[in-house]
Amino acid sequence: MVPPLITLEEHFIATDALPNFSGKYSEQLKHVTGLADKLADLGNLRINNMDIGKISLQVISHGPFGHSPSQCRAANEQLSAAVKANPSRFAGFATLPMADPKAAAEELTYAIKDLKFVGALIDNHCDGKYYDGEEYRDFFKTVQELDVPIYFHPTWPSEDMTPRYSGNFSTGAELSLGASGFGWHSEVALHILRLFASGLFDLYPKLNIVIGHFGEMLPFMLGRIQELSPRWGKLERNFKQVWDENIWITTSGIWSLDPMATILRNTKIERILYSVDYPFARNERGLEWMEELEASAMVTKEQLEMIAYKNSEALLKVKLTGQ
Repeated sequence: MVPPLITLEEHFIATDALPNFSGKYSEQLKHVTGLADKLADLGNLRINNMDIGKISLQVISHGPFGHSPSQCRAANEQLSAAVKANPSRFAGFATLPMADPKAAAEELTYAIKDLKFVGALIDNHCDGKYYDGEEYRDFFKTVQELDVPIYFHPTWPSEDMTPRYSGNFSTGAELSLGASGFGWHSEVALHILRLFASGLFDLYPKLNIVIGHFGEMLPFMLGRIQELSPRWGKLERNFKQVWDENIWITTSGIWSLDPMATILRNTKIERILYSVDYPFARNERGLEWMEELEASAMVTKEQLEMIAYKNSEALLKVKLTGQ
């Protein structure tokens, strides 16, 4: 029997952002039934879908679209109201104005201290800009001081990235290759490597970083990264140490046991977290996958419980009611 479940990469779109989201989400809208309604909802529709997937607690975050400080505040306030209305079923990840590192640090502090959120989920880049620069150091200092996780989430290719995904193929393929079909995941992986190479994890060794989709390709390159990264400069810790001490990965939206075989060999079981990627992925498909994992004998009952909810409880400092 599958244990209770906590999910961490589960999205909504704020009321004031809904009119503008349909263009970039057009491909998903074609293929996911009722996507717009599910993204807008922070009530019964979401809870009913959680029940179908036997999810006890859902950590909700805003979908990617690039946010100003005022948009972030409005989205966080809207999410906070939903969490307060259903505190046993919902928790919140803040959305942050990452184009402005100082404002991002201030909004994170407000979200954690005043709104009682459990962390933040941020876009992987701001119009092509990553966060390994000196201007983001104080932001990450704030993250470490608040002792909360930051979830690096894929976002749409910037204008200068788009040509990489254009070619002698359909518009549908172009949009997918730049997004959920490949580019989202490779870009997050690159960003984590950039942060490592910049010395960020030596400067702030207690950072808690979460990445989705079974580690955004990094587990499958882990041995090569470990072998070659000493060429990148003198760092206090190697990449495998950072992987073991600073990075958590979630299962979000990848429903195959094949990657789990690799991850169980090179990633600590304490660092693997269940997630769905609702509503872009279905809660019931995630449940089916957990049932497949349980039946596979790849993990023990205790390890399954850790992936299902215990690791998330420890990272997020939450406790499922009745457990």
